[in-house]
Amino acid sequence: MVKILLVGNGAREHAIADALARSTHDPKIYAAASDRNPGILRICEKTGGQIILGKPNDPKFVAETAQKISADLTFIGPEEPQFMGVADEVEKTGIPCIGAKKAPAEIEMSKAFMRRLMWKYNIPGRLRFMAFKNVEDAIAYINEYAESVALKPARQAGGKGVKVIADLQAYLQEEKAEVKRKHAQDIYQKHMQPYTDIEDRILIEQKVEGPEYTLQCFTDGKTVKTFPLVQDNKNAYAYDIGPETGGMGSIGGPGLTLPFINGEEYKQSAVIVEKVVKAIEKEVGQPYRGAIAGQMMLTALWGPTIIEFYSRFGDPEAVNVFPILETDLVDISEAIINGKLHKVNLKFRDTATVVKCVAPRGYPDRRDLAKGHPLSVDEAGIERRGAKVFYGSVDLQNGELVTGGSRAVEILAEADAIPEASEIAESCIECVKLKDNWNLFHRSDIGGETLLEKRIELAQLIREIYSYRKEKDLIGRQVDWIPGRGRIEYQA
Repeated sequence: MVKILLVGNGAREHAIADALARSTHDPKIYAAASDRNPGILRICEKTGGQIILGKPNDPKFVAETAQKISADLTFIGPEEPQFMGVADEVEKTGIPCIGAKKAPAEIEMSKAFMRRLMWKYNIPGRLRFMAFKNVEDAIAYINEYAESVALKPARQAGGKGVKVIADLQAYLQEEKAEVKRKHAQDIYQKHMQPYTDIEDRILIEQKVEGPEYTLQCFTDGKTVKTFPLVQDNKNAYAYDIGPETGGMGSIGGPGLTLPFINGEEYKQSAVIVEKVVKAIEKEVGQPYRGAIAGQMMLTALWGPTIIEFYSRFGDPEAVNVFPILETDLVDISEAIINGKLHKVNLKFRDTATVVKCVAPRGYPDRRDLAKGHPLSVDEAGIERRGAKVFYGSVDLQNGELVTGGSRAVEILAEADAIPEASEIAESCIECVKLKDNWNLFHRSDIGGETLLEKRIELAQLIREIYSYRKEKDLIGRQVDWIPGRGRIEYQA
């Protein structure tokens, strides 16, 4: 028997707990959590463990909890505990940890660090960028250059604050500049206000277009083992409209790729992640050990291109992959700890997966309105329809499920093809209700034929362009014409 302390209490951690519980090692699972996630609680109690309430981001609390239960290993789910140094503190006690330490986790925490690293080590899939420590310098840059950009908080901020602005029409140049200036102010004053752990505040990146996808991986610092690709859908409303969220649902399979990403692009994406893992160790002097994920886009500039990195599995993307993982997750964890990941063969059930998230109205911009509603979930009804529920931002209070302000549940369905899985997941939505008649919402289009066809058509167009550029040795090269400055060529 092995004792495992899981850190975190969302749907991603529910999926990880579910995978750990399937191990042949008869694990006893505990969770260091801020809420009683009902799915995690059930798994903990079934295996003989328990949920221990506290602050998962607090290194001292997690390390002391791991010692108290005599944990054999700790498994960190979310990113913030990594940024706060939880893995560092736990390993000081002699208990091994699956999860990046504070220094390597900067690959996600600081988007500016990630961009600088990719340029310093000449890693393909990189984008031009500028990072600013104050809003005045960012606005001065915006006033000087009229170009299409993505404006982002320089730190990971839970998926909030990203705005992509196309600046193509000369007659709208000043109007577009004003939008950029206002959003730069919003990033500085609103989205970056809670964070004091990095100096950079605002990131301005070149704008690229194409279908996004995520490659999630495990690594022991030497070997990188890749999972099936997943595509998350971040906009709140159907057909990619509305504010960005942490993700309203995701699709995967069948197999390792997606219908719009081919095998060669999968391999190129894996090479990028491998190069970044090696570059992180050179840069920070520590091996990267745990999970790492490339949030990618297929672009005309490079083909596979990095939008950002995660130092953990995504949410909801983890819910697509852990339930179909056939390799024992405890064996994988021990291989990571012992530096023997190269001996592990990751196996997955060959199936298509669709995850649909259900959230209370108010999410993502007014989480106060989305919080505190009594929730009813007909799990038996979901199972009868051939799907499974994973609990997200839900707390079990006095025997009743109460929403926490974010995505409440994530419904996973499997089938031979993505549209079939989408229909199964969609049929389960009626099984989730709020008892006080507050509204829930979800995206019915995720995994549907129409949206999938849109992704396939866009990918094919992008593929034709980057393939031509590759043939002409133009991959990564870009030429801009800036008024008053003339022609500027950027060489990969």
